Amino acid sequence: MTVAQGPGGTSPPPQRERPDIDEDTPLLKTKSSHLRLYSDAGSYSALDESADAGSTSTAFPAEDEEALLNLARVSSLPQGPDIEPSLEHIPPAPIADKGASADPEHCSARRKDDYASRFIGVSPMRFWLIFSGILLGYVIGFFDSTLMASSHPVITSHFHASNSASWLSTAFLLTSTAFLPLFGRISDTFGRKPVYLFAIAVFFVTTAWCAAAQSIGSFIAARAVCGLGAGGVFSMGMILSSDLVRIEYRGLYQSYINLVLGVGGCLGLAFGGFLCDHVGWRGAFLVQLPFIFVYFIVAAWTTPADLGLKRAKADRMSVPQLIKSIDLTGSFILVVTVTALILGLNLGGNVFAWTHPLIISSLALSIVLAMVFVRYERNVERAVMPISLLSKQPRASIIFGNFFGSISINTMIFNAPLYFQAVKLASPTDSGLRLVAATLAVTVSSVSTGFLITWTKRLKPTMLVGGLFLLIGGCAAALIGKDTPDLIAMICVSLSSLGQGFSFPTLMVSVLATSAQEEQAVATTTLGLFRNLGSVMGVATSSWIFQNTLVYQLDELVTSPDKESVILLARKSVQAIANLDPMHQQQVIEAYAAALRVTFFSAAIWGAIMFMMHIRIRLPRLDL
Repeated sequence: MTVAQGPGGTSPPPQRERPDIDEDTPLLKTKSSHLRLYSDAGSYSALDESADAGSTSTAFPAEDEEALLNLARVSSLPQGPDIEPSLEHIPPAPIADKGASADPEHCSARRKDDYASRFIGVSPMRFWLIFSGILLGYVIGFFDSTLMASSHPVITSHFHASNSASWLSTAFLLTSTAFLPLFGRISDTFGRKPVYLFAIAVFFVTTAWCAAAQSIGSFIAARAVCGLGAGGVFSMGMILSSDLVRIEYRGLYQSYINLVLGVGGCLGLAFGGFLCDHVGWRGAFLVQLPFIFVYFIVAAWTTPADLGLKRAKADRMSVPQLIKSIDLTGSFILVVTVTALILGLNLGGNVFAWTHPLIISSLALSIVLAMVFVRYERNVERAVMPISLLSKQPRASIIFGNFFGSISINTMIFNAPLYFQAVKLASPTDSGLRLVAATLAVTVSSVSTGFLITWTKRLKPTMLVGGLFLLIGGCAAALIGKDTPDLIAMICVSLSSLGQGFSFPTLMVSVLATSAQEEQAVATTTLGLFRNLGSVMGVATSSWIFQNTLVYQLDELVTSPDKESVILLARKSVQAIANLDPMHQQQVIEAYAAALRVTFFSAAIWGAIMFMMHIRIRLPRLDL
């Protein structure tokens, strides 16, 4: 073939054929997408936010984008000198991360074919030893939490302090929520293992303290410190799972966690009363100690000592320097803010009236401190809760949507037993049995969600399905009344539980997939904090809505000369409804049913807000 000569007798470089490119050809969308092709195979971190301070685009490809175009293979771009044939097949040099490859397609294939590549820095056997301990901790923790539901009447009666019953749950919830964000940042500073073992040790000691308490004050104090340990166990379990499992498989192992959470909750509900009846309430706490001790030994033996210490090693920081690097001021402000908020919401309308000075001052203080906290955290290098989590998309929508979803499901969970007892006149035991369907629904859907995420590599579908079920479930429950068949009522209540099972695991994986590796621990605990706050808010707002609507409905529907005494009796005790005369009984039941319909509809509104916050966000596919 004749080649045209260029000036000076030299041959021009051969013209390479341009590739066929049309509108279906996947494009390289962002700088971060390019970098991820050549980044550490186990890291899904985003770009440094300072590099894109003025940008609103996401730092990862959207989940609906296909495999990225590798520019090194586009022949129309200058590639430099041609490679000698003898050099083309030299294998790439190994890089720091095990199993990683310079070619992302090769790396992806290896991960799919190699079971061990699911895990980061540990062998499959060691991972399962660590993960088994995590699962055991979740079973014990949820057993302990649900045990209180059936044992607190026995405990308060033993100390002749029934009027202090609400403090048993308030003290535990207060510390488990307020200190939750601290575990993420402290474990980033000192490593996962010491913080993890500290939480388990506190859980063990305070459980023994609960069993040995000699006064109601001592028992409440024990439950408060126990909440600190339990919160650490729950949050560190999530953080460790994220550290050890690659993000594309995280949903699968999240499904195992969801399963044992359901098992632990069911065991507490099923055996809590049995243990109190047969071994006493002290024995119900003592029986947990051997299991917590085994849990501690397994964690101490299997957890890698250097897990979470990358920054400390890189900077060669001493212990005093590590302590100084912790955001102590921000941590203090956050703990006081959350404490004031939970005290106001949990005690308002329950122990004290909403107009009580303690409630008003607590809520006002929480609002003021929240503004101070946000202003302060903007200027801290390693904030206990980075404000970017709450201000930049998509993590802001994930976290706040999680908050509204938690309000929705807790509105349903808190008020569903009241429907069966006040409207259907079922006993507490029977009403609990009628909620078994809801428990099964959340367990099955949450386990299925983990497998769906791992199989499809997509996050948004299950997230939206979950929000939709919360919306539909609230609307369906708002239609049930005293004449609704029990089976239909059980199904309507269970729809929201399906929403919880589909959305909550997806939200956890999503916030990890959109966070840099060094922020994943803090992102995990921040998500947990807002979920717990949503739980408190769900109980508080639904109680306020229900009580105000009930007062109005009773005043409208109850007709008799002794109307005031009937209303007072009906509001004071649900069990008293069964002893009313037939006319007043029907009137009170109608009032309760109407008030609950309004309350359940509020759950639909919260679910709709969650759905709307999530419908427009862009999430990455887990195989990119």
